Amino acid sequence: MRAGRVAGTHHEATHGGGAGVAHARVDVSELVRLRAHHPEAVAEAAARRARRPLMGDSGRLMIVAADHPARGALGVGDRRFAMANRADLLERLCLALSRPGVDGVLATADILDDLLLLGALENKVVMGSMNRGGLQGAGFELDDRFTGHRAEDIERLGFDAGKLLLRIDYADPGSLTTLESTARAIDDMAARRLPVFVEPFLSHRTGEGKLRNDLSAEAVTKSIAIASGLGGTSAYTWLKLPVTENPDDMAAVMGTSTLPAVLLGGEVGDDQDGAYEKWRGALQLPTVRGLVVGRSLLYPPDGDVAAAVDTAVGLL
Repeated sequence: MRAGRVAGTHHEATHGGGAGVAHARVDVSELVRLRAHHPEAVAEAAARRARRPLMGDSGRLMIVAADHPARGALGVGDRRFAMANRADLLERLCLALSRPGVDGVLATADILDDLLLLGALENKVVMGSMNRGGLQGAGFELDDRFTGHRAEDIERLGFDAGKLLLRIDYADPGSLTTLESTARAIDDMAARRLPVFVEPFLSHRTGEGKLRNDLSAEAVTKSIAIASGLGGTSAYTWLKLPVTENPDDMAAVMGTSTLPAVLLGGEVGDDQDGAYEKWRGALQLPTVRGLVVGRSLLYPPDGDVAAAVDTAVGLL
């Protein structure tokens, strides 16, 4: 085995939670051994990784997202720590990435480093998650600083794009810090000719202090207008957007910008079919180029990761 590639990653599958989903086994002890004795293996794996263009022949993007844990957001539905088992998460990601039509993954450095060592990122689009400072439930959640991948890290590792979250609360001065740092991150990525996916929301705190994203047509329209104008150029900016509360509003909302966009999955809950229908309609709009979906595909209600991923791919 070459240093930097975990042996046995593609062992005979075993059945994991739910409706008989096959998960490739992840050898945690081998990952830890490599990390402890050969930390340079991550950079070596990145250097030899086979790359592909951001957009394939289909002109569509299907990205699986797994950057939630770095914000302390580990829950899926009523399972508060569903994403806390790293071996299980990696097995689900490897399975999702192996499905036809899946273009790549969005994650933080720790997860992408594991996937590099597992050899799971060959010929895939790799998106680094850039700001994870706005921890879920924190008083400083809207002062969402850039504590993940920097533009120079994405360039150095030969990754293909970055993603950042931009939540704006007109009543919270922390949003201004996030806005300014977002603009500079867009500039840094554009200087390297690297695409950056901006995920904007207008947000507010409830009476209990919980942060809520406003998915009304008016709020999503404003968030698109604000995000599209950040930085010294929009040439490398993409948008990562929710489907509005009323899906019929999406056509007018998406007319706010000419930037290419992908739809985000968000919390789907038990109504998986309803979510698919919302995505299906919005994917017909001219600026929408694909899907970036995480928990609803990696932890579907019936446990069948492959089927959930295949259904989402079919929408494209």
